[in-house]
Amino acid sequence: MSIETSGESTEESDSVEQRARELGRALRDLPEYERFDEAQAAVEASEEAQAKIEEFEQVRQEFMLARQTGQASQEDLEELQNTQQELHDIPVMAEYLEAQNQLDARLERVNSTISAELGLDFADEASGCCND
Repeated sequence: MSIETSGESTEESDSVEQRARELGRALRDLPEYERFDEAQAAVEASEEAQAKIEEFEQVRQEFMLARQTGQASQEDLEELQNTQQELHDIPVMAEYLEAQNQLDARLERVNSTISAELGLDFADEASGCCND
């Protein structure tokens, strides 16, 4: 399969890519991004959060294996949910999740703006090939 280009000049392509870099820098400078970055660093520095993340991942892996083999029980699911809740209840993790939600909301608004200009869902089109 070949894809033909529209004959876009190198100068036009470079201009679009330069604007994309500028957008990336502008997004990185958003208060939502700065808060998210700080919250992520706090989670990475928290021994309590890291230990609970490891515990959650272990419980999750055990649950997924049990589910694949048809051995998962309601108690297994409840244990997974409780471990996840304990993780989310750690203050640095709660802050991280809130910051992530705020950043996601802001990025969705940016995507909506770009999508409106293009007349299609920008993030969906940019994320992969096989959209049905």
